[in-house]
Amino acid sequence: MAATPPITTPADDNSVPAEVGARLTGLLEDLVSRPGMHHAIAAVMSGDGRRWSAASGPADGPRPRPGTPFFIASVTKRFIIALVLQAHERGELDLAAPITDYLPAETTTGLHVLGGVDRTAAITVRHLASHTSGLPDQFERRRGGTSLNEHLATGRDTAWTFADTLRITREEQRPHFAPQDLTAARQRARYSDTGFQLLIRVLETVTGRSFAELLTERITAPLGLRRTWPPAGRPPDAASPRPAPLYAGRRRVELPALIESSKDLYSTTGDLLAFQRALLDGGLFREARTRERLTERRNRLRNIPVLRYGLGTMFFRVGRLMAPGRRPVTLVGHSGATGTWLFHCPELDVHLAGTVDQTRGQAVPFRFMARCLDAWRG
Repeated sequence: MAATPPITTPADDNSVPAEVGARLTGLLEDLVSRPGMHHAIAAVMSGDGRRWSAASGPADGPRPRPGTPFFIASVTKRFIIALVLQAHERGELDLAAPITDYLPAETTTGLHVLGGVDRTAAITVRHLASHTSGLPDQFERRRGGTSLNEHLATGRDTAWTFADTLRITREEQRPHFAPQDLTAARQRARYSDTGFQLLIRVLETVTGRSFAELLTERITAPLGLRRTWPPAGRPPDAASPRPAPLYAGRRRVELPALIESSKDLYSTTGDLLAFQRALLDGGLFREARTRERLTERRNRLRNIPVLRYGLGTMFFRVGRLMAPGRRPVTLVGHSGATGTWLFHCPELDVHLAGTVDQTRGQAVPFRFMARCLDAWRG
């Protein structure tokens, strides 16, 4: 018996030609029809404001709508780097300063021991933001235990604290390389969630505010993002629907402890696109130079070699075979481990956001976004 086709709900405010909307809807339904997929939410918007968004899911069960919030996973790093750059502008921190200037010795001592030498004092804020510190990733495998990535992929909930992150880094993992020379043309880079947990702690220390308070005061409230919030809080919009659930294939999983421990956010495609436009248009910063820091370097990630990384910024090159019109383009933004994405294509001035809410969905967004760009251009 053939599988029942998914049901797609378009947004009420879509403003693209019918043929473009039909092509994008077809791509979304093709994505959801793949083995192991349950649902997807996606949005595409041009720089001049034309937009399309929709949600697609099973015909025989609950499914999200275009405005349904979802766990954005590491797309949160775009919010973290925005707060870091704002703090740099305000003189609350210096990107070039060592993290030992801001964090106490009990936090930093012994975090980066390589060749018998503690190199933690050489790690700067910029090292953490660009994944060039050499610190391991708390989600990677560690001595004597399974990795958090394995917990996520199998839908096994687990909680941890910042103290746990420090202990694991010191006792169960080891650095991959020394903190890099940031004056050189290129650096080694390796993705590290641990580095961004440290960035959050730096922000909280230098401002005297919690991450949740900083997020509200400096980003979500000024931009009117009423469906973006940390997992330990509540959405500003009391009428916000419940977040879309996560799945491991077709199996629904509940990961409240893992989600709250990660400090990653819930949001919607609409809020994400509004945030990204403000980030790239400079609306979140006082100086144009600040926005340019996001892309000041493009180092290949050693553990994700298809990606390059700036400051809280991923770069993915869409090659000739996948690119619209067979002309290579670049996607600039961030993805997340649960198949989330928020990117901008500067060559076409097109923004893309979405999720498949899959615990093994890391690779899904990139081919889908390339196809969306092709469909958008026709």
